[in-house]
Amino acid sequence: MEYRKFGSDYVLRIQKGEEILESIQTVCRQENILLGSVTGIGAVGELTLGVFNSEKFAYETKDYTGDMEIASCMGNITTKQGQCYLHIHMAAGNPTKGVFVGGHLSRGIISLTGEFVLHAIPGQVEREFDPQVGLNLFKFTD
Repeated sequence: MEYRKFGSDYVLRIQKGEEILESIQTVCRQENILLGSVTGIGAVGELTLGVFNSEKFAYETKDYTGDMEIASCMGNITTKQGQCYLHIHMAAGNPTKGVFVGGHLSRGIISLTGEFVLHAIPGQVEREFDPQVGLNLFKFTD
């Protein structure tokens, strides 16, 4: 993975075989990004997406393999217990095979290239587990 900083934005090229979330977390740690947004496109060959089951209070995931284009990847960067916390969703597909999937990104391996932009926001928003919802929600402090 390579990246460059332009103002408060970081442009990443994630290379073949690299995992998307790990790459973004590496930049966040190296650059001390505590709050921001993520967008990206590219191609993946291995993908794990999920949906939160509101009755079981757990993510249900499914693995996908094969050539897929990232149609949309977006999310946010916050912290949980002071550590980088990514919440990213992805839609990817292969129109020649009639495949299109989307959901919460748990794992994505780049098959050709990934082009991502991180926008850093000055400040910090922490996450806190909400037992009524079963998720780690934004916690705003003064």
